[in-house]
Amino acid sequence: MIIHRVGSRPSTRPSPDYFVGTVRMDPLITGPSVNNVRALSVTFEPGARTNWHTHPLGQTLIVTAGAGLTQKEGEEIQKIFPGDVITFAPGERHWHGASADCAMTHIALQQEEDGRTADWMEPVTDAQYGG
Repeated sequence: MIIHRVGSRPSTRPSPDYFVGTVRMDPLITGPSVNNVRALSVTFEPGARTNWHTHPLGQTLIVTAGAGLTQKEGEEIQKIFPGDVITFAPGERHWHGASADCAMTHIALQQEEDGRTADWMEPVTDAQYGG
């Protein structure tokens, strides 16, 4: 058994190559785990968002605070709120982030395959973000 205490691992800022705006990541599950699961608590400041991306084995988001937006390619932008659980299938191109005027935090769960959890693509433009 391993217990990680809140605040025992530093927060990080993700690469600006993969995100638009100010984002903070707090590691939850980072090392070897059952089924190679990785988990982060991710906080997006208002207007911040991921680039378009996919996950080789899919992703689940659990919104814990604030208000956010997400979009699967080819579908309408969806509003997301605390308690919402969002699941993306393997290879499903999507993005997620905060709403324009409210920060949003979610727990992101994904599995590692061949040393990666995501395949990153181009930024979500302001026009795409605005709907």
